[in-house]
Amino acid sequence: MTIERIPEKHFPKADVSRRGMALGVDFLGAWLLSSLLGSSELGIQIVQILVFVIVWLITRVIVVYNNQGQSLGRWAFDIKVLEAERARVPELQALLKREAITGLGALLVSVALNNIIRNPTAILLVIPLAIDCIPAFSDTQLQQALHDRYAGTMIVSSRRGYSLDIKFRRLLAIARRNVRR
Repeated sequence: MTIERIPEKHFPKADVSRRGMALGVDFLGAWLLSSLLGSSELGIQIVQILVFVIVWLITRVIVVYNNQGQSLGRWAFDIKVLEAERARVPELQALLKREAITGLGALLVSVALNNIIRNPTAILLVIPLAIDCIPAFSDTQLQQALHDRYAGTMIVSSRRGYSLDIKFRRLLAIARRNVRR
């Protein structure tokens, strides 16, 4: 009896900068919506937190599950989330695990941004998200952050999307050429 080795599918890994920009687009949408629905009182607002969590779960779990592994931010930068072992869109439970960790870090960043003027030490709330994402820089093979390792997912490049980063680079190159003239 021999053990056959199943050939691994190799996907082009998305670089960390594109992943960060996609996270930023998704975060910005959730943060702006929760900030508009919150009040301007001092301290942590429960309604803002609740709205942020609901919007985050909708955009980063439900939309991703129903949209071939892409949220709005990931679609804008041509990347998607896949299960690391089976190379397909993760199950709902894996997405919930993954986004619970990322969402908590993003929620703390949201609280920090809402309170930074009144309390400059709120910037320390960015640390959990940074700790979660730093391993993606050192992992040269799969570039998995802690939430990816826990949920068994990976972020890969996709042919489906808007290519916002490429379009932005082209516009920047055209602007530089025009300035030089």
